Amino acid sequence: MTDVSPAADVTYPADGSALFSDRSVVALRVNGDLKDLSTVVTADDAVEPVLVDSADGLSILRHSTAHVMAQAVQRIKPQSNLGIGPPITDGFYFDFGNVDPFTPEDLKAIKKEMERIVRENQRFVRRVVDETEARELMAGEPFKLELISLAGGPGSGANAAEGASAEIGAGELTVYENVNREGEVVWRDLCRGPHVPGTRYVANGWDLTRVAGAYWRGSEKNPQLQRIYGTAWPTKDELRAYQQRLEEAAKRDHRKLGKELDLFSFPDEIGPGLSVFHPKGGIIRYEIERYMRERLLASGYEVVNTPHITKGDLFMTSGHLQWYADGMYPPMVLDEVVDADGHVSREGQEYYLKPMNCPFHNLIFRSRGRSYRELPLRLSEFGSVYRYEKSGTLSGLTRVRGMTQDDTHIYVTADQVKGELTHSLDFVLQTLRDYGLNDFYLELSTKEDGNPKFIGADELWTEATETLREVAEASGLELVPDPGGAAFYGPKISVQARDAIGRTWQMSTIQLDFNQPERFELEYTGPDGEKHRPVMIHRALFGSVERFFAILLEHYAGAFPVWLAPVQVVGIPVADDFAPYLDEIVARLRAAGVRAEVDHSDDRMPKKIRTHTTQKVPLQLIAGEQDRSGGTVSFRFRDGSQTNGIPVDEAIDKIVAAISGKLLVNTAEDLA
Repeated sequence: MTDVSPAADVTYPADGSALFSDRSVVALRVNGDLKDLSTVVTADDAVEPVLVDSADGLSILRHSTAHVMAQAVQRIKPQSNLGIGPPITDGFYFDFGNVDPFTPEDLKAIKKEMERIVRENQRFVRRVVDETEARELMAGEPFKLELISLAGGPGSGANAAEGASAEIGAGELTVYENVNREGEVVWRDLCRGPHVPGTRYVANGWDLTRVAGAYWRGSEKNPQLQRIYGTAWPTKDELRAYQQRLEEAAKRDHRKLGKELDLFSFPDEIGPGLSVFHPKGGIIRYEIERYMRERLLASGYEVVNTPHITKGDLFMTSGHLQWYADGMYPPMVLDEVVDADGHVSREGQEYYLKPMNCPFHNLIFRSRGRSYRELPLRLSEFGSVYRYEKSGTLSGLTRVRGMTQDDTHIYVTADQVKGELTHSLDFVLQTLRDYGLNDFYLELSTKEDGNPKFIGADELWTEATETLREVAEASGLELVPDPGGAAFYGPKISVQARDAIGRTWQMSTIQLDFNQPERFELEYTGPDGEKHRPVMIHRALFGSVERFFAILLEHYAGAFPVWLAPVQVVGIPVADDFAPYLDEIVARLRAAGVRAEVDHSDDRMPKKIRTHTTQKVPLQLIAGEQDRSGGTVSFRFRDGSQTNGIPVDEAIDKIVAAISGKLLVNTAEDLA
């Protein structure tokens, strides 16, 4: 990142362009707030440059590129209406109404028009407006008018839809106008900004990537809009590097690998977002869960189990029906009694598939009197939960409707909170490292002031947030703020992990909750003999087993460490005569707990090698006459390297050690 200092001879008041002549500066941070580069500041203001290659700078660049794209669409399709167009990770999107689905030819035309707009170097000009003026300026944009109506509501409308915070929110209404060289306004949008100074800053490091349908404000009850996704980077070289990463990500797509390696599927007969694991996928999942259970028991966690459905009253007590009903499956009315005349003689009960495990664990805590001597009490469950995710948001195993959570709820005294949070974070990081993920940073998700989504006293939120912050900072990992990203009942730390190709995945979450113990009237007897309220910690290491499975599958591109590989060893005889020799070796491996088999198919040896290499089997044992007579085998590895003449006992020891050591074995050197 470039080091940029302000001009030494500037005369105040001055705007950002007078302070910073370096073109890499695209905006300012003034007294902590992001502002346009054209903002006028005084000598008393705390001013920092925002560089285009910083996180804020990239977000601003992508938001501005989204505006350029929207202007291009409306030049080509003037009847189209503007939806929402925010920056997102690595890019942006914009939604459009009153338009047919975009075709590849449309995208080519839009890109050409965007290039013209970039060359025109239109200025982005911020204009503060009141509601009346905003309505006049956006009179032909029905979706913008709806957002303007929401701007005075709870949270100032920022949570009205995904990306709405880019358009409206706390504070004044603003419109950004694109002004050409002649000083004419040629396009405008309702927007909070900030933006780059002009369209030429968008340069040539962008591309349009795909199209999709999206319901207005995320509801199937609203009109379906047409969405265009794009990406934007400071330079063409950075764009090319990103496109190469996308190509690699496509090769690693867990949906593609899941089919090629016969791991899982989503049968239409079951329904969207509901997966089944095939034998090979099932054994990988078994190993993932088995190791986690071992870690839990060794670290003082207690294993519990709860049903998949419950009466609705439980989720009224927890608050989920009040705050999370849209994410739950509709109720089943059971136990209703109807007499011979069709009259209901006894009302039925509403039962729900559970979307969360925490209310059940609260009931276990409350099932008998508790003493301070029992705390911390760590209740853990691999619990199946069901969430009614919108069909358009489902994505392989990473976003499903039926999932298994490795859910832990920890009940502690107030003075145990910090220590237990530290224990939980250490447990999470070490366990993730054991699965092969090593590059982390932390995110601290907090409440948004004034948003009614968040329940509980402000002082409890403040205390919980500061405690989490102290624990996160003590870990030594980078800590990134996530304002407004907390759960409705409390703030959280989330562990963000980078995979083998640099992508970031949200992994484990650790949440503090003062609210649930209050709602369930949880109590323990303290050393003073009085009743006290415990503090509750929610901890999910995987998030869900399904999602974690997908992340590991993509991280390793299907070439798992030996301990996770569905088939760990396959024996390949040079000719059929040597198959019995390999059968004896494989029998010994199986007795040692190794998943091993011999390929007895009619295929020739080279094809067998290709088949099992394609299936990413980590270790192939090849045997011919020399091996049989000498009591040896040859190892063949995923990269095609080979080690010959290894005594059988030594080979078995190496294989068992690779499994117990959780080694990733792709080459001969990995097993040396």
